[in-house]
Amino acid sequence: MSAQLIYDLVPLGSIVTYSDGTPRPPDRHRKKLATWENSNSGGRLIRKRAEVRIGNTTLPASITLHKGDYGSQGTIVMRIHQTFSVNSGLNFVVTERPAIGSILVLDRAGDDAELVYVACHRADAEEWLTRHGYPNAVLKEVTANDVAAATVEGRVAA
Repeated sequence: MSAQLIYDLVPLGSIVTYSDGTPRPPDRHRKKLATWENSNSGGRLIRKRAEVRIGNTTLPASITLHKGDYGSQGTIVMRIHQTFSVNSGLNFVVTERPAIGSILVLDRAGDDAELVYVACHRADAEEWLTRHGYPNAVLKEVTANDVAAATVEGRVAA
């Protein structure tokens, strides 16, 4: 599926993988492998940003994946996010959607909100918020309607 379909159909919190279709090089070719891994990986969909016009320049809509956290002893030092234009030539696959009834914790209200945590229930989300500094956070429950909204023209976004 294309990045545009991910933007249009897939809910925040979904696990998405992407690939350029090339085969994985052998481990002994470290530089080729590092380049390949940059175009063949995955993460959790945390943001959808609409097209933006700045003067005469148009920035296309984009999606952002959270690829991982680095740190030690419970302290996150660096978060790895990767953003893709909806015009990206990569192939995307949804491997997991957030469970019905889970709670998405968004950093703010509105269309430009970023997912910061996926909780299994509301009490978990509220407890997580007491330990983290997101004063404008919004809790959004994943409903069966969200899953049904991912169905378009008789097909489910895979």
